[in-house]
Formats: sequence, structure tokens, C-alpha cells
Amino acid sequence: MHTSVLLCEAIEALAIKPGGVYVDATFGRGGHSREILLQLGESGRLIAFDRDPAAIEASQAILDKRFCIIHGSFSSIRKRLQDMGIARIDGVLLDLGVSSPQLEEISRGFSFRLAGPLDMRMDTTQGETAAAWLATVSEDQLEKVIREYGEERHARQIARAIIVARTRRPVVTTLQLAEIVAAVVRPRQRESFRHPATRTFQAIRIYLNQELEELSLVLPQCVEMLNPRGRLVVISFHSLEDRMVKQFMRNAARVDSLPRNVPMTDVEVQRYSRNTLKLIGKAVRPSEDEVGVNLRARSAVMRVAERMAMNG
Repeated sequence: MHTSVLLCEAIEALAIKPGGVYVDATFGRGGHSREILLQLGESGRLIAFDRDPAAIEASQAILDKRFCIIHGSFSSIRKRLQDMGIARIDGVLLDLGVSSPQLEEISRGFSFRLAGPLDMRMDTTQGETAAAWLATVSEDQLEKVIREYGEERHARQIARAIIVARTRRPVVTTLQLAEIVAAVVRPRQRESFRHPATRTFQAIRIYLNQELEELSLVLPQCVEMLNPRGRLVVISFHSLEDRMVKQFMRNAARVDSLPRNVPMTDVEVQRYSRNTLKLIGKAVRPSEDEVGVNLRARSAVMRVAERMAMNG
């Protein structure tokens, strides 16, 4: 079973209007979607997205005329909604974590704790597997990916070890890769809870699925489609994502300085204004009780922003 992180906090942050239109951009196993539907009235509507065919299959259990799901990346949100005749929405939730079923399904290859094929694709119907990529990637490129997406200080040594290992036999299973990394990386004292391969697996997964690029594409689309007072709620699980979300929200909430003592029309004032968002509260993290029940929640950070009145 998948336990949605910050479930109550995320639903509260959306400030759901009974007749509103909402988007759950990462359906997963539907924990957030089901709670949103409970808050909606008869005229409300919920559109979900997910790249994972298994999530699409799981969504078929929701028999509600107010709900529909789209198989595809959330970076296509504007086009897909416009194709449905939806120009504006009242809230969007991005839960960027990997779901428990994805981690625990051996065939998906996301976990270094289970012996399975090195796949790591969010959408198993397309794209290159991790095993196929590792078979051909250059050492320099591999080092760059591990360093940039995993923030791994041992990136050079890990890349070298993987390249050497693949000359002996193809690196095609999760345990193979985990053992190669573990032979190179010794966890720091303060990170004794973290498996040595955690950052490397994270880096390869993020790179293969273009997760940061997808996030950079979807954030401005969400803001563009939000109605005034509509909410953008984002739950991140690692520093690269959270840094991007934090910077995006802060930039969108910024007001540039206006020239002093210069008569300006309302239209001219709007040209200087960049504040399309208003930040709502501070970053929210799971309680100790939630982490105690669901250890995977420990790294979660939720940020919330609200759409300001539209300029122009």
C-alpha cells in the first residue's frame, strides 16, 4: 500500500472550492485524489496525470464522473487541459516522490534493496532503461549525471568503477549496481542510515526520466492556468527539486522596485510588477508522528503559493 505524504496538509493547502476544477498532477495510487474528491461538490472536477501505466490501471477503481486521468507527463498539462476545453483551474498538486509500489515492485528497478532488472523508467511503455543507458554512456557523462543529479561527492570514483565493471559483464540488475557503488562509497558517520548507493540511484532515475526538466516546464504552466486565488501546492523529496520550486515561487512572488517621483498609469505599473504569486506560509515538513509511521516521508518538503489577480 502507498501512503500519501502530508495528505491532510496538502488538501488543506489547496483551499478547495466545492465547484472548482483541480489537478492532481501525480496520481500515484490516488491518495490525494480521493481526498480532493471528498472535498468537491457535484459540479467540481478533478483531472489527474501520471506517466506510470500501473498508476493508470489503479485509477480505474475510482468510479466518479467528476474524475478523469490522463496517461502522460505533467509537462503537457496546458495542452492536455486545453484539448479538454479547460482554460483555467483552481488548484494543482504536484507530489514529486516515487510511490511505494514503484519502489517495491522488483521489475521497476528503482530500489537498490531488491534484486531486479535495472529499468528505472516512470513510463515503462517508452524510453531507455537504466541498464541500456549504462551499457553505452561515457565515463565523463556518467560522472556528470551522478554529481549533478545525485549531489554525490564520490561521483568520479563511482563512474570509474561502473565503467570498469561493465567491461567484465553488463550491469543489468539493481544489486549489481548497488554493490559496485557500495564498494566505493563509505557512508559518513551522520548518514549511517543512508545506503551508499542512494544518491547514485537517485541521479540515474532523475536523469532518465528528465524529472527536473519536466518540473521546470510544468511550474510556469500551472501558474498561467490558475484562477485568481488558485493554489499551487508542491511536495518535493530531494534538495534539487525543492530548490527549484523555492526559487520559482520566490521569483514569481517578487515585486520589482518602481521608479520614484515618476507619474505612471496602471498599465505601466503592471509592467513593472512580477508578483503573479503570493507565498502561503512557510515550508511544511512531516511531523515526527508521520515519519514514525512512514519513514519515506522524512525528506518531504511542501511549499504553497497562491495566484494573484491577473495583470492586463
